[in-house]
Amino acid sequence: MTIKGIKCQFESIGVFIPEKRITTKEIVGKVQSSCIRRFELLTGIKARHICAPGEDSLTLAVHAAEDCLRHSRYLPEDLDMILCCSISKQKNGASFQCEPPLSLYIKDAMGAHNALNFDITNACAGMLTGVNIAENFIKQGTIRSCMVISGEHVSRIADHAAKSVKSLLSSELASLTLGDAGAAVIIERASHKSDGLIVSDFTTLAQYNHLCIGRQSRTSAGFFMKTDARKIHEVSISNSTTIIEKVLHDNTLTMDQIDYLIPHQTSKSSIRFGAKHYANYFNAKPGEIVINLEEYGNTASTTHFLALYRYLKEQRFKQGDRIMLLGLASGLVMGIVIFTMNEMVNQYGR
Repeated sequence: MTIKGIKCQFESIGVFIPEKRITTKEIVGKVQSSCIRRFELLTGIKARHICAPGEDSLTLAVHAAEDCLRHSRYLPEDLDMILCCSISKQKNGASFQCEPPLSLYIKDAMGAHNALNFDITNACAGMLTGVNIAENFIKQGTIRSCMVISGEHVSRIADHAAKSVKSLLSSELASLTLGDAGAAVIIERASHKSDGLIVSDFTTLAQYNHLCIGRQSRTSAGFFMKTDARKIHEVSISNSTTIIEKVLHDNTLTMDQIDYLIPHQTSKSSIRFGAKHYANYFNAKPGEIVINLEEYGNTASTTHFLALYRYLKEQRFKQGDRIMLLGLASGLVMGIVIFTMNEMVNQYGR
């Protein structure tokens, strides 16, 4: 049962980017075919950061949590819940951690001993799904605060793909865009009705689940991913318009009232095509469509909060800005989170 009048807001965001950096040219150089020479131009990705030895999903998540707390008024023991949303759940290198859940190790490393904890996984929409779950817990009065967190060590998938890609139609081509990152966000009850989350809404179109599949590799450590990139892009764009339209309508908003639209970061060409399609469909544009790929690539479930963090650090947002996070993830999952930027802008600087 939802308690009437409770609203939620983002209190702080933290990020951790590994120091080790690899360029797209270096990755393309590992591919045995010359067919993808223009891969950097196509995707807009010049480099991405990847885990060094000793780094994994757990260390990325813990460092992101520590950074989040540095920008927060909360102490670890004040948090009521820790929710881990990683696709990758590596601990101690290549070891995949299922049970106990990764959230337990994150909680212990942080010293958040009073917090409930559990893991969820929902592909690249994981953190946005975590926001939705945390919002519901808070609105029901069960908790007052939650840290939603993800550490994505997905770059190994690119190593497998580099050995397999033979053409631009390869089902593993999209794997070459991946980079590693950790991100964390604290969600709490909002003190003012004008602040915070306006909506978090999700739709699953399970008939398209076959368009992106990840599996354990039989020939090497880690996983590989096969994607019908052209088809998944087509159905994502065509189906998302009506979903966005309903969310905007239900909340008495129009597209030109969105100051920043942050889509899932796949490739520059895909994002620009989607932006053009939305502009034609809605006959309106958001203030800015954020592309944050150049230095980071596709960091899976952390992409939206990585982009938010960068813009906060660069002081591009102002209080009152309306921001839409648009998740398009394999499954096929479509998630929309819209929120009003609050005084969190004052906690970040260059």
